[in-house]
Amino acid sequence: MDRINDGALLLGRLLLAALFLPSGISKLLGFAGFAASLGTKGLPYPEAWATAAVAIEVLGRIALILGVAPRWTALALIAFVIMATATSHRYWEFTEAAARRAQEVNFYKNAGVLAGLLFYFVSGAGAWSWAGWRHRNVSRPQAA
Repeated sequence: MDRINDGALLLGRLLLAALFLPSGISKLLGFAGFAASLGTKGLPYPEAWATAAVAIEVLGRIALILGVAPRWTALALIAFVIMATATSHRYWEFTEAAARRAQEVNFYKNAGVLAGLLFYFVSGAGAWSWAGWRHRNVSRPQAA
């Protein structure tokens, strides 16, 4: 059963990472435009927010894939998703039906992502991860 659980945790990590890693890379490549868009949303210091967002979105997803520091990674990604949702997916502010619906879908998709990250926070990364590898090596008795 442990192998099934570890495989499910690995698959879950990969699927969560696949959801946002491409957008993080595109934000990195179009950094100036991304920072400017944050400025139009009323955020002070948009370049600093953009830097933090890109770092979390790219490095956090890589940490998620590898299973590095699961609790810290989960907390950073939870904060990122909450901030992104609060600034970019305020569907109730849209008057045009199609735009409102698109933002509503993204808002609730992000709620589902938060649920997955909370599960990751609680369950950890599993044996097939950097954290699992470290745990196995630390818990092994050392030969004298």
